[in-house]
Amino acid sequence: MPRVSVVVPTFERSALLTRCLDALMMQDIAPHDFEVIIVDDADDAETRELVECCAQKVMVDGYTLRYLPVKYNHGPAAARNMGWRAAQGEIIAFTDDDCIPCPGWLNAGLAAFEDGIAGVAGRIVVPMVGIPTDYERNAALLASCEFVTANCFYQRDVLKETGGFDERFTSAWREDSDFIFTLQERKCRFASAPDAVVTHPVRPARWGISIFQQRKSMFNALLYKKHPALYRARIQAAPPWPYYLILCALAATLIGLLSGSITLLLIGLVAWLLLTLRFTLQRLLHTSHTPRHIIEMLVTSIIIPPLAIYWRLYGAVKFHVFFL
Repeated sequence: MPRVSVVVPTFERSALLTRCLDALMMQDIAPHDFEVIIVDDADDAETRELVECCAQKVMVDGYTLRYLPVKYNHGPAAARNMGWRAAQGEIIAFTDDDCIPCPGWLNAGLAAFEDGIAGVAGRIVVPMVGIPTDYERNAALLASCEFVTANCFYQRDVLKETGGFDERFTSAWREDSDFIFTLQERKCRFASAPDAVVTHPVRPARWGISIFQQRKSMFNALLYKKHPALYRARIQAAPPWPYYLILCALAATLIGLLSGSITLLLIGLVAWLLLTLRFTLQRLLHTSHTPRHIIEMLVTSIIIPPLAIYWRLYGAVKFHVFFL
């Protein structure tokens, strides 16, 4: 039986998955001591062929690589649950298909387990070159997070006792926070393994990516519903009042326009312009000042506040919780 099972969810990213698999086959641990389980959230023929071909090649050296398809786009939480439930190891190691575990990753993670330790957090390195964009700067925050599923280890029995990840988190957002909050509320013990390093390169992003990411805000409502105290202490201490102020300014502008009140129209419009400009400048602080990026920040800063509030309130309704 393997000591540890590595679970990697994937979704139509064969090139990135190949890079991850290459790194996993370079671990400085005996091949029979671990297995790798690829859970394909797209049930993609190309991914299946890639994994099964790789499995045949590495089997001669004693490695175990398995492929599991899951319902199309059901989300990484469901994929990880399928993976650990099919695993044979007592320890479950999680990483993502766009990550590159260092050769000593598994050994360092396993070494941190002692009696009574429920989970171990590894270290994430996000390489940055030059002045980052707003998207790259946000992605780099992963390096300061603990117990994200790009690099963490859990006892299989702990996953079994808690039921694993909440599959209502259908996007890669907050499902790892939810799980670690659940364990913290159960007073579980944890450890860190700074030598268990996973490199997480920032993937290229399309123009205006921040607009499309706002949909994830609905899952903040679910996390708040389950862990209100920890959410306020660890995630967001208060509602995003600047966004609400921008919405109020927009509402005042619209009311002034419809009612014919020039005074209200001007007050609302000036307030909206100043608040939006302030938001734009905050995002440009410590980020790239290329013309393309400045234009992107201006456009997306207009769209984000109302869109983010929409998705927050949508989540509040969907998950039946009062959440601003």
